[in-house]
Amino acid sequence: MAITLMNPEGLPKVDVYRQVAVATGSRMVFVAGQVSWDADGATVGEGDLAAQVERCYLNVAAALAEAGGSFADVAKLNVHVVDWTPDKMPLLLEGIDRAAAKLGVTPAAPATLLGVAALDVPEHLVEVEAVAVLD
Repeated sequence: MAITLMNPEGLPKVDVYRQVAVATGSRMVFVAGQVSWDADGATVGEGDLAAQVERCYLNVAAALAEAGGSFADVAKLNVHVVDWTPDKMPLLLEGIDRAAAKLGVTPAAPATLLGVAALDVPEHLVEVEAVAVLD
């Protein structure tokens, strides 16, 4: 594996991600921000944050697979959520859990969660981008 995930002493341990990723591979993969589109460009889960998070993670996984990777190769995730408030956390986690169950993985790369005013179209509630390192 090209990625080693760590939680250093002195930093809080968070259930859904690790604080540090050390990459030792030779190829970097940058996945554009993925929204809840299906293969035809139709929005999946309109108005449903958990469904959209799930689809975003599945889309990231598809992009990684095309490059020969998986979530095990992800060094960094950025998650952008429209009108973020902490009470949306259970829905975000539900979507991640549903995607993880379908993929058979636990996405745990260092992550940044950003609240944004809007995304590309009003129907999209979340966008997830990834950086991966492959051997």
